[in-house]
Amino acid sequence: MSKFQFDVQKFRSEFPACSLQVAGAPIAYLDGPGGTQVPQRVVDAITGYLINDNANEGGNFKASYKTDEVEQEAFRAAADFLGCSPQEVGFSVGSTQHSYNFSVNIAKTLKPGDELIITEIDHRCNSQPWRRLGKLGFEVKQVRLDTETQQLDFEDFKNKLSDRTKVVAVNWASNAIGTITDVKKYIDAAHEVGALTVVDAVHYAAHLPIDVKAIGTDVLLCSPYKFFGPHMGLAYMNSELLESLEFNNAGAEDIAHGSRKFHMATPQYEFLAGMTEAINFIADTGAEYAPFFEEELAGLEGRRRNVVAGMLAFDAYEAPLSEKLRKGLRRLPGVTVYGPEEGQPRTPTVAFTMEGYAPEFVTKILGDKGINSWHGDFYAIEVISAFGLTESGGLIRVGMAPYCTESDIDRTLATITAIAYGEYD
Repeated sequence: MSKFQFDVQKFRSEFPACSLQVAGAPIAYLDGPGGTQVPQRVVDAITGYLINDNANEGGNFKASYKTDEVEQEAFRAAADFLGCSPQEVGFSVGSTQHSYNFSVNIAKTLKPGDELIITEIDHRCNSQPWRRLGKLGFEVKQVRLDTETQQLDFEDFKNKLSDRTKVVAVNWASNAIGTITDVKKYIDAAHEVGALTVVDAVHYAAHLPIDVKAIGTDVLLCSPYKFFGPHMGLAYMNSELLESLEFNNAGAEDIAHGSRKFHMATPQYEFLAGMTEAINFIADTGAEYAPFFEEELAGLEGRRRNVVAGMLAFDAYEAPLSEKLRKGLRRLPGVTVYGPEEGQPRTPTVAFTMEGYAPEFVTKILGDKGINSWHGDFYAIEVISAFGLTESGGLIRVGMAPYCTESDIDRTLATITAIAYGEYD
């Protein structure tokens, strides 16, 4: 078989945003960790629903029938993306809403003296809802981030885990520094003491395939706007836990799909159509590159197989780009690159600081040149605090998506080099 080669220009042609320019150059969309651009077919799916089929569910007319179909197909597509049953997925306006909804309802099963574990590497989406339960008398413990390895301290986790632990909320990939955590190790240990597990996969889901059954988590959160879809939340909850919980949603007990218990109200049907099309887009891309990943795809079939192939193709393309950027940045004076050591699991997100330059100043220069990036804490507040970067403005963050190019990296390095050598002082 020939060596893997990703056709980035063909992929970019699917995205209207990739034809836009700033300062006479194509926009370099290195802001993907905050949300990706969307292909035209996702736009068409959303607007097509709103134009042709906009109605509530359960009616005896064409548009309502179509809405029912849109919702059921969204359940199936999400299940193929996550590796579970359609009855185990649900939707909301965002992962933070899902997290708060789960925490409130799981809290009903807890009693004074019970303990919850969160981590220092988490986005506030997966830590703050559980932290707030401390006000109800539950003890909330936090696993430390080892700032040397830039990974979670598993020994610290084990020391905090006990038979009083009822919930462990852990991050799969850091949206700030790209660290990928071996969540299965944490999940297995939590289950040994009878604790429930909640995995924040919002950042991870944009770059690598997810199999909720393989890691064995009870709950998992992710957001389709990180993988070419609309702004909304997607969540998994295993069927046993789902059926055991009472949610505060009117009418939920009358809806056949257990996952409808997640919803605060009827879902955003147009966004369900967009999410399904985003997943189909990943699957169609994967079908093209599946022959390169036959070993990893063994035993999979249908859309699930192609989704996994698509995510593996994205990772295979993005990883070398981010490595080139990291290596280039490390050669520059005053630049510190954050994240685990080379060779350790990580996403293609690159975070760094520049001595003598505020992160906001750097991202403004990049933005003026059509290079999209982020600065600050990205709601990973404890990560920034652990590195002592709160007062100095946090990190500069860029990240790869499959529509990014080597030219984007070259332009970024050239601009950062100019800043490092004082051309913008």
